[in-house]
Formats: sequence, structure tokens, C-alpha cells
Amino acid sequence: MDSSARLRHFLHDNRPLILDGGLATELEAQGAKLQGDPLWSARLLHTNPQAIKDAHYSFLFSGADVITTATYQASIQGFINHLNVSPNDARELLMSGVHLAKETAASFASGGRNPFVAGSVGPYGAFLHDSSEYTGAYAEDLSVEELKVWHRPQVDCLAAAGSDLIAFETIPSLKEAEAVVELLREFPNSVAWLSFSCKDAKHISDGSLFADAVKVASRSSQLLAVGVNCCPPAVVEPLLDSARSLLSPNMSWVVYPNSGEEWDTEQGWQTSGQTSGWISELSPTWLKQGAALIGGCCRISPAHISELKQQLKGS
Repeated sequence: MDSSARLRHFLHDNRPLILDGGLATELEAQGAKLQGDPLWSARLLHTNPQAIKDAHYSFLFSGADVITTATYQASIQGFINHLNVSPNDARELLMSGVHLAKETAASFASGGRNPFVAGSVGPYGAFLHDSSEYTGAYAEDLSVEELKVWHRPQVDCLAAAGSDLIAFETIPSLKEAEAVVELLREFPNSVAWLSFSCKDAKHISDGSLFADAVKVASRSSQLLAVGVNCCPPAVVEPLLDSARSLLSPNMSWVVYPNSGEEWDTEQGWQTSGQTSGWISELSPTWLKQGAALIGGCCRISPAHISELKQQLKGS
């Protein structure tokens, strides 16, 4: 059974898959200095690939069924600009994100475990490195076709490297969602999930209704799940409720919010000390709403993923 078939089997069998947490959070906990870097975690693909493998290992050891590659802020053009490498080297570097994750996952392929690798594709705003992935304002100046042209090399690399699925993450605008849904058709052997950044309990970051974003996603037979990431945990339930009637019968929810803390562009995360309540209090609700892929985003550590596994699977 290939990975796409295995994924569909799990999701249709109503068995939740546990995602990992914040990769950058774990890398920083290991001592990586990422703040202010335009490549963020992706720089370590070039400078310290072992650190990425160690972070993947920590999440897998804590019970994650799916790990996401360190390619959210990676792009061919970004590597060329910030690492001064050739286009071919940039492509190899991006593909290495999948190879590192698959090598780490392979070490857990025993005792019935066979973890999946999701190839992370961040929004165009992640390349801009100006926090616009949380507004989507750039989409006003770009066409759907231009956004497809931007995303195509990244998706091509992740698919060619053998990722089990593509994770279109933190997408802030309806236009960019339309672009990646159209682009996915060019890779007919690939499946994916599509998750949005959201500004409140009804709207994605560009102000469009989350319900309309789900309509866009439901056009694709290759999308296994649609949902939200890097949003406060408290808005997940009303967001899913707002669009539950629009979810395709063959599609599940994917949910991986951040800790609920506030991000300050100058000072970083403003710690509230309340980074674990989201798991024990809210994840069973998301499961009842039909979420089949559940994990965490920024500020969610392997310890939180361990709690999540205990809550949802009891072991």
C-alpha cells in the first residue's frame, strides 16, 4: 500500500493522526539562533542538518505520526538570495528537507509504527519575511497564475523527493488557496492538506470567510484535509463550526494551532505560561468535530505532543 493509500485508510477509518509541533520551537530549545533570519529553520538544512533530524526525532519519540519538513520558509529563490548557491544546489537543498525527515521516520518504522512525512510549503509571505503571511496583503498585487509560478518549484522538489503528502501551511488568502489547489493538479500522484492562518473565529487572515476558503479546498480530490494552523486554540472550534456543512465527504479537518501566546515582531513570543491547556481542554472537541490530523504549531514542544497523544490515544 503506497503512502497516499495508507493516509486515506487512516483518515477514513476515523483514526486520528498526531502531527508534530513547532519545529522552530524545538530547534531553538536545542540552541539554534533563528530570530530575524529570512530563511528561519530552513537555513539549518545548509548549516546543521543533524539539528533538524534531532528535532524530528524528538517529536516522533513523543508520539507524532506525521512530521513536517523544515521547508516552510524555504524556496529556490530564497536559497539563491541568502545562501549564494546555484539553482541546482538550491533544489537539492530543498529536497534534502524530505530526505532528512524520511531518514528519521525510518528509524521508527517498527512495532506497527510507520510515520508519514509532510512536505511543508509556506505562503509567499514567508519568503517576503515581513509577517505578511498573517495578512495576505501581497495577494492583492499578484495573480493566481503568478502565485502558481512562485509555488511550483517548491512543490516539485518536495514531490520529487518523495514526501508522503504536501502541507500547504499558514495560507492567508483566498487567492493563494486557489493557486495551490490549481497547482496541485499538476502533480496528480501527490496528495496534500491545506491549512489557513486566521484572524478571528470566522475569517482567514485576508478577511475572507473561512467557509469560502473551505469551498475552494473542497474542489480538489487530492486534498485529504483542510483546516487551520498557527492561530489561537480558542478560535478553532468556531472556525470549524462555521464551515462544517461545506466540508467535502472525502475530506477531514486538519488542526494545529499555536500556544495562544502573542507574537511581537521586536521581542518575539510573549510568554503567558499557558501553553498546555489547549491539549487537555480542546483537542477532544476538535476530534468530535471531525479533525483527523491534530497537532501544534509555534511554541508547541515535544512534551505537548506527548500530552496530546495521551489525550487522544491513551498511550
